[in-house]
Amino acid sequence: MGHEITKKVTVVGAGKYGSTAVQRLAGWDIADEVVMVDIVEGLPQGLALDMNQSRPIEGYRTRVIGTNDYDATAGSDVAIITAGLPRKPGMSRMDLLAVNTRIVKQVTEQLVERSPDMTIIVVTNPLDQMTLLTADVSGLPRNKVMGQAGILDSSRFAHFIADRLDVDVLSVRALTLGSHGETMVPVPSQCFVGDTPLSELLAPDEIDALVERTRGGGAEIVGLLKTGSAYYAPSSAAAVMARAILTGEPYNAPVCAWLSGQYGISGVYLGVLARLGAGGVEEVIELPLTDTERRDLHGAAEAVRAKVAELAELVVD
Repeated sequence: MGHEITKKVTVVGAGKYGSTAVQRLAGWDIADEVVMVDIVEGLPQGLALDMNQSRPIEGYRTRVIGTNDYDATAGSDVAIITAGLPRKPGMSRMDLLAVNTRIVKQVTEQLVERSPDMTIIVVTNPLDQMTLLTADVSGLPRNKVMGQAGILDSSRFAHFIADRLDVDVLSVRALTLGSHGETMVPVPSQCFVGDTPLSELLAPDEIDALVERTRGGGAEIVGLLKTGSAYYAPSSAAAVMARAILTGEPYNAPVCAWLSGQYGISGVYLGVLARLGAGGVEEVIELPLTDTERRDLHGAAEAVRAKVAELAELVVD
C-alpha cells in the first residue's frame, strides 16, 4: 500500500462507543487511516497508540490517529458522530436534547468544513433529532446523512428470539423500524428463523414480550452497568454502516434515513430498511407491511415530528 491515503474514516468521541468502533474499523483493514477525535487531551492519542501496537499481532495495516484537532480529519470519506452526553440511569433520551444539540452542531460544522463531501453516520441520542440536526447544519444531501439505530435494535431482537427458541442466532432474521426507543416498530411479519416465519413459532403475546424487551434493550443495559451504556453491539452497528459506504459493497439494513414519500411518509428521518453503499443511503426499501405495522410506522413518524418541533425551538434560542 502506498503512502497516498485513499480511504479515511473519522470517529468523533473516544469514549467506549467511539473507541470500540475505531477498533472494529481498523481491524477490518478497509481504510488507510481511522481518525479518533476527542476534546479530552491525551485520551484519543493514548488509545490510538495502544491500538496501533496491536497491528502486528492482529495482522492489519490501518493506522489509528488520535487527536484533539479537527484538522486531522480533513479528507474523510465517512464520519461517525458519537460525541455527546450519554444517558444515565433514569434519564430519558429527551433529557439529552438540549446539551447534545449544542455538541452535535459544533462537531458537524468542524467536520464538514474540512471534508465537504463526506457521509455522516449519527449515533448521538436523541437519535432522530440529532440526525436531522446534522443534515440541516451540514448542508449535505439527505442521503449522505443517516442515523444508527435499526441495526442495533434488530440485532437485539434477533438475540432475544434466538435465546427464547434456543436456536442458532445466525439463523434468525429480525427487523425493527420506526424510531429508536419508545416508538420502535417491530416487524414480526418480516422476522424468520431459517425459512419459518416467527409467527409460526411463537404466540403473539410471546412475540410482544420479546418486542418489549428489545424496546427497553438499552435501558436494561444502563440499569445493569450503573455507569455508562451499551457500546459493543452499538459500535458494531455503526461500523458495518461505515464499511458499506467505504467499500461500496451494497448492504441492506434498517437505518434512520430521510423519507420522501416511502410508506406514504415525507419530510422526516425515520428508521427504515435501506440499501447502503458508496452514495450513502442509495435506496429506501419499501416492505410489504401489515396494516398494524404500517399504522405503527406512521405513528412513529408523527412522534418524531413532534420532537423535531422541540428541536426547532432549541436551535432558535
